[in-house]
This record gives sequence, C-alpha cells and structure tokens, in this order.
Amino acid sequence: MSASSSDRPVVTRIAPSPTGMMHIGTARTALFNWLYARHMGGTFLLRIEDTDRERSTEAAVQVIFDGLDWLGLKPDAPPVFQFARADRHREVVMELLARGGAYRCYMTVEETEAARQEARAEGRAIRSPWRDREEPGSNQPHVIRFKAPLVGETIVHDLVKGDVRFQNKELDDLVLLRSDGAPTYNLAVVVDDHDMGITHVIRGDDHLSNAARQSLIYEAMGWAKPAFAHLPLIHGPDGAKLSKRHGAQSVVEFAEMGYLPEAMRNYLARLGWGHGDDELFTDAQAIGWFDIVDAVSSPSRLDWAKLNFINNHHLRLADVDRLAGLVREVHEERGVHIGAAALEALIRTIPLVRDGAKTMVELADLTLFVLKQRPLALDEKTVKLLTDETRGRLSRLRDHLAGHADWTVPGLEAAIRAFAEAEGVGIGKFGQALRGVLSGGAAAPDLASSLTALTREESLARIDDALSQSQQTV
Repeated sequence: MSASSSDRPVVTRIAPSPTGMMHIGTARTALFNWLYARHMGGTFLLRIEDTDRERSTEAAVQVIFDGLDWLGLKPDAPPVFQFARADRHREVVMELLARGGAYRCYMTVEETEAARQEARAEGRAIRSPWRDREEPGSNQPHVIRFKAPLVGETIVHDLVKGDVRFQNKELDDLVLLRSDGAPTYNLAVVVDDHDMGITHVIRGDDHLSNAARQSLIYEAMGWAKPAFAHLPLIHGPDGAKLSKRHGAQSVVEFAEMGYLPEAMRNYLARLGWGHGDDELFTDAQAIGWFDIVDAVSSPSRLDWAKLNFINNHHLRLADVDRLAGLVREVHEERGVHIGAAALEALIRTIPLVRDGAKTMVELADLTLFVLKQRPLALDEKTVKLLTDETRGRLSRLRDHLAGHADWTVPGLEAAIRAFAEAEGVGIGKFGQALRGVLSGGAAAPDLASSLTALTREESLARIDDALSQSQQTV
C-alpha cells in the first residue's frame, strides 16, 4: 500500500546545506526521495539551504549539483535557494504574531542563558517571561519566539518509525526570527516546504525532534502537514557512526574510487530498504518496487564487500564504449596518454578483463598491460624464467601462433593446448614466461585473452622483443 496520505500529487525534496561535501547519507536520502517520487508518478525537487552565508559558497553549492548529477538524480525543477526567500519567512513570522502564535522576547543574552540553565535543572523547556507580557513598545533588540503549547503532546506520525510522541512541556518556545531579522532553520523549512507543495518529508532521523517543532508551526498557520519519514543514519562496518576512519564518506570519494553511479543507486537503495532477497536490480525495478513505508527503522551498515559485488555486476552490464571513456580518465589522471589507437585497445580489452574488476580503478589496472609501449622492460621474475629451454619453446610457440588463423579467445586457447601437447609439456612450463613477456609485469588476464587483446601483430612483436632482449643478456 502506498504511503501517500492525501489526494495531492506526491512532491518530495532533498534539502542539503552546502558544507563542502555531499555525504553518502545525504545521497541515500536523495535517492529515497527520488525513488518515491518516481514510484508515485510525482515530483522530486531540490532546495539549497544556504542560510549559513560563510559556508554557502558557489563552490560548495556546485558540489551538491555535481553529486546529484553524478548519481543521476535530476530534480524536476530548478533549485530553490532558501536564503533568497528570507522576506517570505519574515512575512510568515509577522502572520504568526498577528495570530497570537508568536511573541517578541526582549531577554538579553545573559538572561536567556540563565533561563536555559534554570530550565535544564528543572527538566523542562525554556520559557521566556515575555511570553504573556504586554510588549513595551520600544525599539530595543529582541527575537521573536514561537508560542508552543504548554501541556499535552505532539505526535509525529512517522512512516518509518511509527507514531513518535513528544511532551509539549519539553518543547522550547523556539526562536523564529533572530534579533538581526534572520529567520531560523525550523521556521524556514516549514515555510519552504509549504510553499513548494511538499507532501512527503523524507530525511535523516537526526531531524526527528525537529519534526515535532515543525508540526506545531504547521498547526499554528493552519497548513496541511506533510507526511514525515525519518531514515536511520548509516553506520560503518563496526556499527559506529560513519566517520573518516571507515574510509569514504562523500559522493565524490566513491566516484574517485571507481564506483559506477548505477551501482551506487543499487547499493544505497538496499542500505535501508529492500525487496525480498533481491540484491541486484535496475532503476526501473527499484522504482516499481519502492515504497517509503518499507524502509527499515534500524541503522544500516556500510558493507564494502557487498558494494564491490554490486559494482562488479554493473561493470559487467555497462556499455563498453562508456567504460573505455571512464578507464581513459583514470589512466590520464595517472599520466598515461590515451590516443585513438590506445582507446581502441581499451575497447578491445575491457570485455576480456572486466569480470575480475570491482571498481573502475581496478579495471584500469587490468587494462594497463595493453597500453605499454614496445619494447617492454621485462621484470626480474620474467627474466629468470627465460632460460634457454623456455626461450626455445617460446620461439616455437611464436611460429605456431603466427600460422594460427583463429585469433579469438577460444581459438587461441585451442592453439596453446595443441602446442603444449605437441611439446609434451604442461602449459605451466611456458605460460608464466609468456604472460610476463606479453604484460611486462603488469596485471593481465589469461593467456588467450591477453593475446586477443593485444592483437596478432602486437603479441608476436612482444615475443620477438623479449627473445631478442633475453638473448642479449645471456
């Protein structure tokens, strides 16, 4: 059954603050909002909560755009910037004042701190003595506070956690407007969500207590409340809160480590939600299956082995030309120039090696051998293997391969087996040496795949080079 609680078209949003990185938890929240909007045929929006002007630089905002673009989570409308809506926020505060739902508080900083200490000692929420006073009618500095109910309880009907109850006596008369006229977070969020038509607020459960305060503001304004769904935080493999010691935390770090965006979507969807025992699925399947009420209420743990398994799966399904472009970027970041011929070599090689790669970085490692320039420098291990007997055998193998017509993996596997039988030895007698000759000590696939990737001309030339070099060192 759908989580939608009204007849309104579903509208979800992701509302990150520009902090210099896009945390993987924010990415998971964005994905769940995107999936639910797509599942319900609704709208997915983006709001940049940029009221912290020191941190909200253009570069920090761009990090959010780039992270969502990389993840493939495109909002359905241009982003809303919270700071630009400050006049609207203040307008609502004035309306709350007129309704009797807010009041001006003239407490000094020192008086506020003393009241906070007293409230804490008595185990209650802070209340201002100005709550029920007549205003002095002066222009002295003041804040505007929300007039929270003193008794009863506020219930947040959460789609993930169930009903969560808050005693009103424990909820502060929160500040809505600071003394400098700046709106506060909880006020701005409610106004923006209302004006944007948000029907479902899906976010991390560190915002659960905010949901109670925000619910009271909705009620005071006579506005329909959205459905709330609070997702547990993502923990590290050891069950502790995710931190630097667990490795990557931000979207850009996972991208740099070589994970594909479709694999991250698949993995993050499983990190707090599931469809039976299905581990591997497409975006279309996830959209068809997803309902926010099926999100789990306990924290999820980052599982690197499962992420690698899922990424390998999507690597094997990905378009080869696209993978070649991504691998090219990895190589060029390492200083390896990839021209047209090298790109063709990557396209030829990737299908032969990608089953063994967990990330794009590993895929680049597995394709390095085909990019090496002749003559290859032989590593010490290969040089030791090139005894007189082995050189003679490789020379005969070279002639055998030169006359072999079927230069495919099955054809070359058959040719190598036939040569070993004719020599009366196992492939191990020359296989390691041949691998070193072909790869120059770099990681490489099986012999037949290596020969196929290199092409006939390059393979035979590398064998010739190695035989010539090893002869000179004898």
